[in-house]
Amino acid sequence: MLTLLKKIFTWWNQDTFGTRLKTILFGKFVGSDSLGNKYYEDKKGKRWVIYSDEIDATKIPVEWYSWMHFTSNKIEKDHELKKFDWQKPHQSNSTGTEKAYYPYKNKDNVINKKYKSWKSE
Repeated sequence: MLTLLKKIFTWWNQDTFGTRLKTILFGKFVGSDSLGNKYYEDKKGKRWVIYSDEIDATKIPVEWYSWMHFTSNKIEKDHELKKFDWQKPHQSNSTGTEKAYYPYKNKDNVINKKYKSWKSE
């Protein structure tokens, strides 16, 4: 019962009841990505994604991002773009968590200045 109420009234727990209903009635399944996200389109051309897990817009791969934003209407069939050695794997947004980046989090990371600031006397 609690799961049903969460589906109806919250948008941050995957898709809501309204989104599910719209997807069933009007959505045409276009494809899914390696993370399990499913992509849909209606007859008018509106596009949306139903996330497999936690809703996070940074979890949309590059090839699907361009499709979602109408940059390219063509979807790569392989969904395997050439990855270079310098490209890092996906990391979720860690803002506001313990894993967030702070420039001076550890005193060891502080760069020692090689100059003295000028003071007027």
